[in-house]
Amino acid sequence: MQLDHFINGAPVPGDLVLERRNPSDTRELVARFPDAGADVVDAAVVAASAAQPAWAAASPEVRADLLEAIATTLFARSAALGELLAREEGKTRAEGTGEVLRAARIFRYFAGEAIRLHGRTLASTRPGVEVRTHHESLGVVGLITPWNFPIAIPAWKAAPALAFGNTVVMKPAETAPAMASALAGIIAECGAPAGVFNLVLGAGGAGAALAAHSGVDGISFTGSQATGQKVVQSTAARRARVQLEMGGKNPLVVLADADLDRAVAIALDGGFFQTGQRCTASSRVIVEDAIHDEFVARLAQRACALNVGHALDPATQVGPANSEAQLARNLDYVGIATGEGGRLVCGGQRLEREHPGWYMAPSLIADTDPAMRINCEEVFGPVVSTIRVHDYDAALSVANAGDFGLSAGIVTNQHDRARHFRRNVRAGMVMVNLPTAGVDYHVPFGGVRGSSHGPREQGFAAFEFYTTMKTVYEAG
Repeated sequence: MQLDHFINGAPVPGDLVLERRNPSDTRELVARFPDAGADVVDAAVVAASAAQPAWAAASPEVRADLLEAIATTLFARSAALGELLAREEGKTRAEGTGEVLRAARIFRYFAGEAIRLHGRTLASTRPGVEVRTHHESLGVVGLITPWNFPIAIPAWKAAPALAFGNTVVMKPAETAPAMASALAGIIAECGAPAGVFNLVLGAGGAGAALAAHSGVDGISFTGSQATGQKVVQSTAARRARVQLEMGGKNPLVVLADADLDRAVAIALDGGFFQTGQRCTASSRVIVEDAIHDEFVARLAQRACALNVGHALDPATQVGPANSEAQLARNLDYVGIATGEGGRLVCGGQRLEREHPGWYMAPSLIADTDPAMRINCEEVFGPVVSTIRVHDYDAALSVANAGDFGLSAGIVTNQHDRARHFRRNVRAGMVMVNLPTAGVDYHVPFGGVRGSSHGPREQGFAAFEFYTTMKTVYEAG
């Protein structure tokens, strides 16, 4: 595929200086695409600014109809798009198709929210005066999206932005340009007016130019803490609204009373599926001493049995790492963990398959200390560490350590412990007897501390970021 930017309703070609290869078979070139400079970003922002007043003034039903048409198209093309996603990102075909279906449901949900945007009428303290509040569009929003969910995350940012009358300039990760381009094409095909949705492709410089542009009223970013900090610095001077999702080091607490088979299945799902490349993955598992050794043995057995292979092979359970750099990072952290005293129970090595790709064995590291780097820094791969604790209080203390606070989970049959955990763990999302990864599309998503900044994403909370409130006083 040869990809273009998409600005003001039309493709905008550029020099095809970047490329994306299939993580499952690096001999296959998935796409070539341009690297946007500041001039391309500026053209996209200018187009979005020109289109925004008319889009905000359009009937909510017009916006709802567009989003419903996008959803319908995504449903109809889920199989083909799921295959493209698997080839580009490295997820299994089933995971890729599932993500496309999730994106479709997100657009359908926000088609309804476009109609339901509401205000309030309040009694004034002064006779003869009426007071009302209205939610109005924010303006032009820049979306900087990651590679690990290359259509679901763009959907959960773009759908509410469009539903509430904003125009969009999106810059996707450079390892997921084809899915972003496919989404832009569908949005245009379904009738979005010129300039309402714009796409700029490229590396980090394009995202930096978008974050710094004076014509952008808000930035919604998903990525690393380091890049998120740069986004904040770029937007602070002009006081633009900013929303950051910056990952997690999510704890899963397993208490001694837990059903062991269930606990192992939960840890396996949360830690290894989708190659561990989820910001909500349970990459550190905190286990009570009484069951620690048996839990580790069972989890290792299940992890070692996972079938790692080509994303389009129906027998594959775990696909490749997204990139050579990510694979190297994963392997480096295994070395760091064992160097600090962790015990490698299984995995830890690069795998060779029939096709050259970025494959890694699911890796389990036991006997780690909470202060080790493996328990404090996000790896973003199929690497899970375990921490042995004496009791629940120690487990909660370890779960609350560190700089992140996105998702946290507990596996237990004690209702009082589960209730205490959900009230006292320092995380934005809490899972009881469920994997830390896996969230619904119609409820708020986000964390605390170093994981998130700004209003929540998704569901009924999304309007807080994408709208501004106006209070109107009117004398009779």
